[in-house]
Amino acid sequence: MLLSFFYALREGGLKPTVTEFLTLLDALKRHVVIYSIDDFYVLARTTLVKDETKYDRFDQIFAAYWHGVESVTEDLFTDIPEEWLRKQAELQLSDEDKAKIEAMGGFEKLMEELRKRLDEQEKRHQGGNKWIGTAGTSPFGAYGFNPEGVRIGQAGSRNRSAVKVWDKREFANLDDSRELGTRNIKMALRRLRRFAREGAADQLDLNDTISSTARNGGMLDIRMVPERHNAVKVLLFFDVGGSMDPHVTLCEELFSAARTEFKHMEYFYFHNFLYESVWKDNLRRRSEKTSTRELIRTYGPDYKIIFVGDATMSPYEIAYPGGSVEHWNEESGETWARRLLDHFPKAAWLNPEPESHWEYAPSVAMTRTIFDDRMFPLTIRGLEDAMRRLTRAR
Repeated sequence: MLLSFFYALREGGLKPTVTEFLTLLDALKRHVVIYSIDDFYVLARTTLVKDETKYDRFDQIFAAYWHGVESVTEDLFTDIPEEWLRKQAELQLSDEDKAKIEAMGGFEKLMEELRKRLDEQEKRHQGGNKWIGTAGTSPFGAYGFNPEGVRIGQAGSRNRSAVKVWDKREFANLDDSRELGTRNIKMALRRLRRFAREGAADQLDLNDTISSTARNGGMLDIRMVPERHNAVKVLLFFDVGGSMDPHVTLCEELFSAARTEFKHMEYFYFHNFLYESVWKDNLRRRSEKTSTRELIRTYGPDYKIIFVGDATMSPYEIAYPGGSVEHWNEESGETWARRLLDHFPKAAWLNPEPESHWEYAPSVAMTRTIFDDRMFPLTIRGLEDAMRRLTRAR
């Protein structure tokens, strides 16, 4: 089994060596890890992957070969017993049934009810409309349905309507070495160009060399110029995790193309919506964050900002303090987004979801309003339209 896993990694492009594989076998023989898929995952990645930028590819191969890694829950108010959340059934409702289910009446009311039920509940519950559990219409739990709920202990999103998500998230960095399936993304990005010659004079200027040599009576007079680069400055923000997982390949192609096209480019990650901080490395996103205020202080208004995300979330995540599914945000996402847009007037939002789906998510309409209708589909035509818009005055 381990030998097949070794070959799966090599076929996936990671190319671990035989020596590295023997190191893994020796560690297992010495019982460095025992009976834990999580521990084995860390050990295998440590011994077989030399480059951190390949972690995302390793995760995909590992998940496909070992059929996923065990999920881990994370506290919000207190521990919830695993027994309460064991999946034994998954509620399936018709659209008509879903329409009959009433919401709890607001974000504050929802969180107040969660605290209350945590205090009262003493055992696992399945089905029903009140307790924390599975396969019901209660606002709290997994594998059921409620239009405004707190998702707890569920493997991924199903209805994309949770107000809070009680799960530990592990996001992966985008792979900037992925080969593009098409040159069209690069061609679309080239609409956002302003060339200039910067840096050391290390490129031969043939025309000027010929002219100078002629004026110098035939004595060779070599003239050099700096290399010509796209002088446009770009800040790129990628939404990662959750509903963006199906769009990873497309985002990696965009990321790879942008790194090629823009010499002055910085990138950051966020989840669902912008708040008081973003991060550069998803492996260290809890400990190494960049303040949004620092972005505003560091980069001038000549930078163009591009957000990439599906903008599909609970409206509370945009409009309310405390609406974030990751932490308690003191100020709403809309407040932070408007601060950023006030400083960077040239902005666009690229949405990988088909444009025909946008009308079904209120959060998409809210995001479009905040961005002054500068949301574009992440298609070749959408990219071209976005680049044209970024070259115009606000």
